[in-house]
Amino acid sequence: MRWKSWLAICLSVLLVLLAILWLRRERKRADIAEGNAAALPSLSSSSFADGGFLPQRLACDGANLSPDLKFPDPPPGTTSFAVVVDDPDTPFGFVHWLLYNVPPDTRDIPEGASSTGNLPRGAAEGLNDFSNLGYGGPCPPGTAPHHYIFRVYALNLSDRLPPGMTKSQLAAAVKGHVLAEGKLSGLYARTRTS
Repeated sequence: MRWKSWLAICLSVLLVLLAILWLRRERKRADIAEGNAAALPSLSSSSFADGGFLPQRLACDGANLSPDLKFPDPPPGTTSFAVVVDDPDTPFGFVHWLLYNVPPDTRDIPEGASSTGNLPRGAAEGLNDFSNLGYGGPCPPGTAPHHYIFRVYALNLSDRLPPGMTKSQLAAAVKGHVLAEGKLSGLYARTRTS
C-alpha cells in the first residue's frame, strides 16, 4: 500500500511539473505576431546598446525610467506602432511595458516618457505584470541577469485601442494586423552597478 501512495505522489508532482512547463511555454510566446510578420529594421535606443546591460536608472533599483526608443521607418500601410517589453527569463514570462496607438510618424520616444506623460500624442499604455499602467522597469529576483526584449510592431489597425489592455487583449486586438516587427534586447542584474 505504501508504494501506491508514493506512486500517486510522484505522478501528481510530474503532472504539476508538466503543467508548469506547458504554461511557461505558452507565456513565453512573447511575440504577439507569433513570428508571422516581416522584419523591421532594428529598434534602437540611446539608453542602452542592443545586447548590453540596461543602466540602473531604467530599473526598479533606480528611477524606473522607460528607455529612449528610436523607431525605424514603417512599411506602407502602417497606421500605428505598438511596443511590448517582456522578461522571458521568469518562469511564466513577465510583461514590463505595453505601449500602443503610437502614431506611424513617430521616430523617437524620449527616456522617461512613460512616467512623465511625454508619450506621443494619442499613445496609450496597457497593464504590466506589476498590475500598473505604463512602464515597470527590470526588477529580477536573485543575482543572475535577466533578458529584456523590446519588440516594436508596425500595425495596420483602423481602430484606436483603449488604455489599460493586458498583453493577451493586445495580442487578440492586433491579430492579423501586424505588418512588420523589430526588436531590441538588453540585460539587467540587480547586483550589477550601472
